Amino acid sequence: MVICFNDVTTTISMPYSLGFLASLLLAIITLDLGQRILLGITLIATIILGVVLTVWSERRIAAAIQHRVGPNRVGPFGLLQPFADVLKLLFKEDVTPAAASRFYHLLAPMISLFAALTTIAVVPFASGVVIADVSVGILYILAITSIGVYGLTIAGWASGSKYSLLGGLRSSAQMISYEIAMGLSVVSVVLLADSTRMTDIVASQTSNPLYWNCWRNAIGFICFTVAAFAECNRAPFDLPEAEQELVGGYNTEFGSMKFATFFLAEYANMIVASAVIATLFLGGYQVPFVDESLGLPPLVLMLLQIGAFVVKTVFMVFVFIWVRWSVPRFKYNQLMDLGWRVLLPLALFNLLLIAIGVLVLGEKVTT
Repeated sequence: MVICFNDVTTTISMPYSLGFLASLLLAIITLDLGQRILLGITLIATIILGVVLTVWSERRIAAAIQHRVGPNRVGPFGLLQPFADVLKLLFKEDVTPAAASRFYHLLAPMISLFAALTTIAVVPFASGVVIADVSVGILYILAITSIGVYGLTIAGWASGSKYSLLGGLRSSAQMISYEIAMGLSVVSVVLLADSTRMTDIVASQTSNPLYWNCWRNAIGFICFTVAAFAECNRAPFDLPEAEQELVGGYNTEFGSMKFATFFLAEYANMIVASAVIATLFLGGYQVPFVDESLGLPPLVLMLLQIGAFVVKTVFMVFVFIWVRWSVPRFKYNQLMDLGWRVLLPLALFNLLLIAIGVLVLGEKVTT
């Protein structure tokens, strides 16, 4: 296993189950204390700022879709409305139900936020710009996103409420069901790139948009995107918090900053999921028809790549918002049928097609 960060390359040999954790630690150790603190603060601040802008954007886009005005009173164009909401939640009383398990009631939102904020660590923003370029990057993403389901399930169980418990059970069943189709879609991407390293997956798509996986692996792209909606609990798959049936679902008994933490985790998950989709299927940081062969200055090329990555991520965030306010919520049986009877067979069929294509065509498919 080779770890490369800040021009420092380290080779280690150990099982993959521990490899990606050790890789991340070694990547962080190569930085001094000040750089680690600055890196962490910058990353968290960027995601939180992105959440704030995403919340404002969702309200404005939803208003446009429904012919409403949207937030326009607090600050210019209503930009300060999310900050006002956070301030309101900050001063609300934090009430823990008498029947709740206090420790797990506090732990649940922390787990959800941890899973949301740590997934981005292996996503490359430009050539050489990645926090941890580990050789099992895609496996790391699958492992961390799997942890997120524990936050919602524990939240439902620890609240001491039947509505919360049903919401937690729904979230666990939903996420596990859709993770299978998501994993099979990821395997098809790995076959095309012949690597589980995120930077290799981006490099395999080249700067030619026709080689991006959204075209070479269109079925996998559709399956992964639909599964990402379910993983993020976004409409039309927001059954764990269906207010008509479960009041608020798993977060019914959460208020104040605990509720704000769940809210932050949901939107952070949406941003990270959009970034992962952009990386796996939309060419990542690749700029159409622009690469090192043009002889551009390294700084200019890096800025163009970061800009391309941000544009693709913002586009996918817009798709998340657009679908939420355009498609009605599924019934629970429809949700499970789609996951097991449609997406799973489709993802398996797609994996078989990609495997046959790689076996028969070889380098013509993978390069």
